[in-house]
Amino acid sequence: MEFYINVENHLNTSRMKTRHLYARKTHMLLGIVAVTIMISFTSCSKKVYFQQSSVVPAAEGYVNVTRDNSENYVIQIELKNFAGAERLDPSDRTYVVWLVTEKGNALNIGRLSTTDALNASFKTISSFRPTKIFITAEEQEDAKYPGSMLVLSTDIF
Repeated sequence: MEFYINVENHLNTSRMKTRHLYARKTHMLLGIVAVTIMISFTSCSKKVYFQQSSVVPAAEGYVNVTRDNSENYVIQIELKNFAGAERLDPSDRTYVVWLVTEKGNALNIGRLSTTDALNASFKTISSFRPTKIFITAEEQEDAKYPGSMLVLSTDIF
């Protein structure tokens, strides 16, 4: 009888320890999930301003980088007071937007057009995470490498 009571007490103690351990793991998991959600909401959108340009000094604007449902990066640029490439000295035909990848490669992600009101906007999607965005003046919109006339650039983000 005494053996039976000791075994039953041992089983009850083990069950209590298991429940306590399970509750601790559940609370820890909930904490991790909460922190992950908070980080994902704060990192969903990143707005980075362009540095002042010596080529187009009045230009100002920003790049907004978000993630879509497919985990691609949506890159949107908004600029004001941004003169057309033909007004530069020396003049060029177009502006090209470049994305610097985590490995340091510069990728041509498209042509940036200006309006008569000196505004420009650009939007594209990339599978590469940008670490920096910059704009150059180019003769051709399909340039494989950035030219020497850097017009606008962000800091590394």
